[in-house]
Amino acid sequence: MDSPLEGEELRVALRFILHSTPWTSALVHPTISTSSEAASSRSPNADFHSLFDQVLYSRRFTLGYHVVLDVILLIWAAVHWGGKARRAWKRRKSVKGGHNDLLRTTKGQDAGEEDGSGSSASSSSSCTLGSAVYPSYPKKWDFEEGEPLLRQSSSQEHNPWLERQKMVIRSWLVYQPKPLPIINKTLPSNRTTLAVLILWAINIFFTFYKVPLSTSQSLVFADRAGLMFVVNLPHLYFFSAKNQPIKLLTGYSYEACNILHRRLGEIMYLLALLHSVGMIVVWYTLLRSPNFTLAKFLLSKIILLGIGALVAYEVLYLTSLGSFRRNWYELFLKLHVGLQVIGLILLWFHHHGARIHVGMALAIFIIDRFLYRMTLNTASFKAAIHVGADKETVGMRVSIPLSSRHHDLRRMLGSTLIHSWKPTHHVFLTIPSLSREHALQAHPFTIASRAPPPKATSTDLDLIIRAQAGFSADLLHYAQDHSTVTVRLDGPYGSQQAVDLLQDSELSVIVAGGSGIAVAYPLVWSVLDSHQRPLDLEVSRTKNPSGKKILLVWIVQKPSHISWIGESHLTELRAHGVELFIPPPTSENGRPDVAGLVESWIVNQERATMRSRIGVVCSGPDGMNWAVRNRCSALLARGWDVGVEIEKFGW
Repeated sequence: MDSPLEGEELRVALRFILHSTPWTSALVHPTISTSSEAASSRSPNADFHSLFDQVLYSRRFTLGYHVVLDVILLIWAAVHWGGKARRAWKRRKSVKGGHNDLLRTTKGQDAGEEDGSGSSASSSSSCTLGSAVYPSYPKKWDFEEGEPLLRQSSSQEHNPWLERQKMVIRSWLVYQPKPLPIINKTLPSNRTTLAVLILWAINIFFTFYKVPLSTSQSLVFADRAGLMFVVNLPHLYFFSAKNQPIKLLTGYSYEACNILHRRLGEIMYLLALLHSVGMIVVWYTLLRSPNFTLAKFLLSKIILLGIGALVAYEVLYLTSLGSFRRNWYELFLKLHVGLQVIGLILLWFHHHGARIHVGMALAIFIIDRFLYRMTLNTASFKAAIHVGADKETVGMRVSIPLSSRHHDLRRMLGSTLIHSWKPTHHVFLTIPSLSREHALQAHPFTIASRAPPPKATSTDLDLIIRAQAGFSADLLHYAQDHSTVTVRLDGPYGSQQAVDLLQDSELSVIVAGGSGIAVAYPLVWSVLDSHQRPLDLEVSRTKNPSGKKILLVWIVQKPSHISWIGESHLTELRAHGVELFIPPPTSENGRPDVAGLVESWIVNQERATMRSRIGVVCSGPDGMNWAVRNRCSALLARGWDVGVEIEKFGW
């Protein structure tokens, strides 16, 4: 097929490519009538039969992409549920083994208090802003030269070399590289980068496998690139859907999959460009003729629909970049919904074979946004609002009546706020009364209040809303003149990775930067509450029944930010044995060495050993998250059993 196609050949070839599906029979090939002169110079039917065979092969081969991703998801789910069952078994074993010890410890404390020798919990080791003396932590630690990285267990069941290699691998997976220079792009952890590279590798394989890279066969490559674009559509929408089974299968909510959604969008951006460039090459090498110019090619109905879809998805990608989201968030929300609807409609009419994938993507979008987010998971409430002491923050409190009725079917479809929520969960807030522009906008905020106990009949849901621009600025102005407002809440959403990590750890470190306290405060209570429930009343009289060491570090920019939680709530945490450290405000004393503080607290704990399970959760600015994560990576490399979770919401 080195010469341009004739008009009839063109019509037959394009009609077959546009309408063939994975179920089109390979035995049925379109035939092409040619003149005797053309037949003597080449064998068009043989050439076209080969082309059609390759097109049909691509249709069927790309279906394997779904199978590969489904297998990976099932393996991920098996690992998650296996680990969950193992942790539950260890937790039950720990509770049974430690119950009697805890009772003896409690009685010993009571006896000590009676004779005056007992020591009550003191707040000298913790402080709030402007009170007490800040604890002094060493900045450098020396270790004996002969001390092994991993301490030998008495049972000698562990292989020191193997354990060391595991720690090195875990350390590398946790490590987060520095941001890219010049463009200052934040990179994820090596674990996440590895997952993204696997996604890239799978797409590269399915795009180029058995595709001839020659200009005469450019139609096969252009077709394969377009196929891979539409095959990825359902997965793109699946990763971004707020209500999807990934959380049930793997424990990770949609926000954890969001980075896969963005990276897959980048892959599809390139696939769309490759498909477009490939079709231009097809015209130049195969379709070009005096009667079929480039202008005529581009203005044909099928190509115009493709160009429209290309423009819609390319603009969708460009307006989804981090810089655009930060500067024009509300415009991003509008374009993100509008452009994807336009793109799906244009793709539906552009390529007949794409309709099954377009239909799947559209179904995911409709079920998530309209069935769940606008009906099943959404409720309206009357909320109390006030302007914070810093005059830049709105505090919102919503009284939620809780329902004890929670049918199995409703649990499978998803819980609503009236069925309670858990620490680290967030909601999407809509306030129609602010303006017509905000009536359909939904903005995410982390629930800053303690999760309600199991048998509660009502509770308060608190949100901390920092005014920036657009919606939050309008709400701040509204709160200056109003004390109540009707709100629509969609949720709750979120995963429990951080909660599980802290509850399974002997030492718990929770670090919050600014409004990250909305994540940290409920987390602290989740650790305290989780160890009170299985114990009897005598044990629950202790301030911290688990005996677990808990450190809460809160970095504030201004002294007035303490009011977001309130001194009374912080005092209550200290009364329960939580070590609280709030350095002087960064606006007055600069940024503290948070990573050094975390490390010093861990290594200086009396009962802590390298085999002690240590959980670290950090929620704050990117720089602080990066420093804490990488310090935990360094501790892992030295043999400490540290788990780290970063709680950072973002599109």
